[in-house]
Amino acid sequence: MSLSVDLKDLDVLTSNAKQIQDDVLKEILTLNANTEYLQRFLHGSFDKDLFKKNVPVVSYDDVKPYIERVANGEPSDVISGGPITRFLRSSGTTGGKEKIFPINDKYIETLGYLTALSSLVTSKHFNDKDAKKGKKMMFLYNKSESTTPSGLLVALASTSIVMSPYFTNRPSKCNSDFTSPDQVILCPDNNQSVYCHLLCGLSRRDEVVGVGSSFAYALVQAINVLQIYWKELSSNIRSGHVSKWITDLNCRNSVSAILGGPNTELADVIEKECSNKSWEGIISRLWPKAKYFECIITGQMAQYIPTLEFYSNKLPIVSTIYGSSESLFGVNVDPLSKPQDVSYTFLPNISYFEFLPVDHGGDMASIVDLVDVKLGCYYEPVITNYFGLHRYLIGDILEVTGFYNSTPQFRFVRRKNMVLSVEIEETTEEDILKASALATLVLDQSTNLMLTGFTCYADISTFPGHYVFYWELKTKDVNYVVELDVNVLAECCYALEESFDVFYRKLRSKDGLIGALEIRVVQEGTFDSLMEYFISQGGSIGQYKTPMCIKSSEALAVLENKVLARFYSKKFPPLDL
Repeated sequence: MSLSVDLKDLDVLTSNAKQIQDDVLKEILTLNANTEYLQRFLHGSFDKDLFKKNVPVVSYDDVKPYIERVANGEPSDVISGGPITRFLRSSGTTGGKEKIFPINDKYIETLGYLTALSSLVTSKHFNDKDAKKGKKMMFLYNKSESTTPSGLLVALASTSIVMSPYFTNRPSKCNSDFTSPDQVILCPDNNQSVYCHLLCGLSRRDEVVGVGSSFAYALVQAINVLQIYWKELSSNIRSGHVSKWITDLNCRNSVSAILGGPNTELADVIEKECSNKSWEGIISRLWPKAKYFECIITGQMAQYIPTLEFYSNKLPIVSTIYGSSESLFGVNVDPLSKPQDVSYTFLPNISYFEFLPVDHGGDMASIVDLVDVKLGCYYEPVITNYFGLHRYLIGDILEVTGFYNSTPQFRFVRRKNMVLSVEIEETTEEDILKASALATLVLDQSTNLMLTGFTCYADISTFPGHYVFYWELKTKDVNYVVELDVNVLAECCYALEESFDVFYRKLRSKDGLIGALEIRVVQEGTFDSLMEYFISQGGSIGQYKTPMCIKSSEALAVLENKVLARFYSKKFPPLDL
């Protein structure tokens, strides 16, 4: 894949999707057909029909033994005809267990290519003088790498790219598009890093045209840090000196150079804006030239849309790229679309893509190629990549929303196994997000509170079992105290239940097999504590995704220790709406 990027690439790739996909599969099979894994099914053949007939559709548990053998020192050709030079570690916050996937530099190059292509697409839609010459305040982070028993590096995707030659030797490094120098991004202490990101961004406030991170939660967390440290940040700018607790010398020296000395005028502006009793629109007030947020906002990240809109006066939220540790997929060619309408155009030159209909009923012969999916239908991607995954089920559920030339576009709907269930009902991630949006309306209309984070689980420790939602609330006005109204929170419980499907409502209202839904309000900062727990288990602040449903008993304990009050629905939801 060429690393030079041009917007014309989109038309070329998407107009020839079928041929490119056939070429990609042929290239992958030529590379990998004689590996131990594929040899069992293809006996050295590169034939597409034989591949589809003989190679099974698999999940992680099926390929884990092969991956572990390479990690433990056996040759790459156990699974890959090309060299395996490192492993990507999944964050573990979505599915509940960590996984590792083999890659080499080709993955990093592809991620760099997609990032550059999506940046061109975004620039085209924000095509003004400020946007062209400005910088992005990107909250990017480094997480220390580990090694396998054989000495190969294991890291998260976000760490792999910022530590790669692609990033550290990029042509734009001397005149970076980011407000923060590389030393801040590469700082191993995330607390020092986020503080210095903010300090650099404030020092260069007139240059900031975009504010971003890999995932939405990292932006919310940065705003929380700003609320805590704005006085100290302002003091640093006023004096021209970085706080003493920033002890990473590379980070400290690079940020000191950006401060460039005392700036009392800027410090006064920061203090004036941050002293306001309401922080509504604080992003737009501190960074007046900012045009957009850039972060993944689909799936479980959608819960943070109201928070980001509140703090920014509803700046557009651009969700640029769809990808995973298993494979990268495509880009959002309409960056100004509403978050709930975001679709991604798959690029056919990345991996070989197949799609299993959600309603397949066990019939694996119903799998179709990329160009054969049907508008409005739901599928789970099945990927074959260059690094040893063949017909691998990703676990995401996607809806076909349209076509860009001959290439389909997909909306992320939910994770396949991310459901709540007490009896035999299944409440999906999408159901939970829709219900939470309605409950938030009740909260907005009746109080001065905002929901800053939530997660949930099905409590079956008693009969009947019931759904438990953990809510973190804060006031819209900075110095006000959170006051909880029993009736309002009970109505929020009812709004959640009322929006669930008729099967849930029947089990709840008629059969009595599901108990009243419960909201447990937790202390402010609880979801930061939850993030810290997952980071301690190997995650990263830059790649952290608040789990929609809690499966870990240890994570549940973090929440339970912070519960302030409990509220229950006082009414049965109607059977018919």
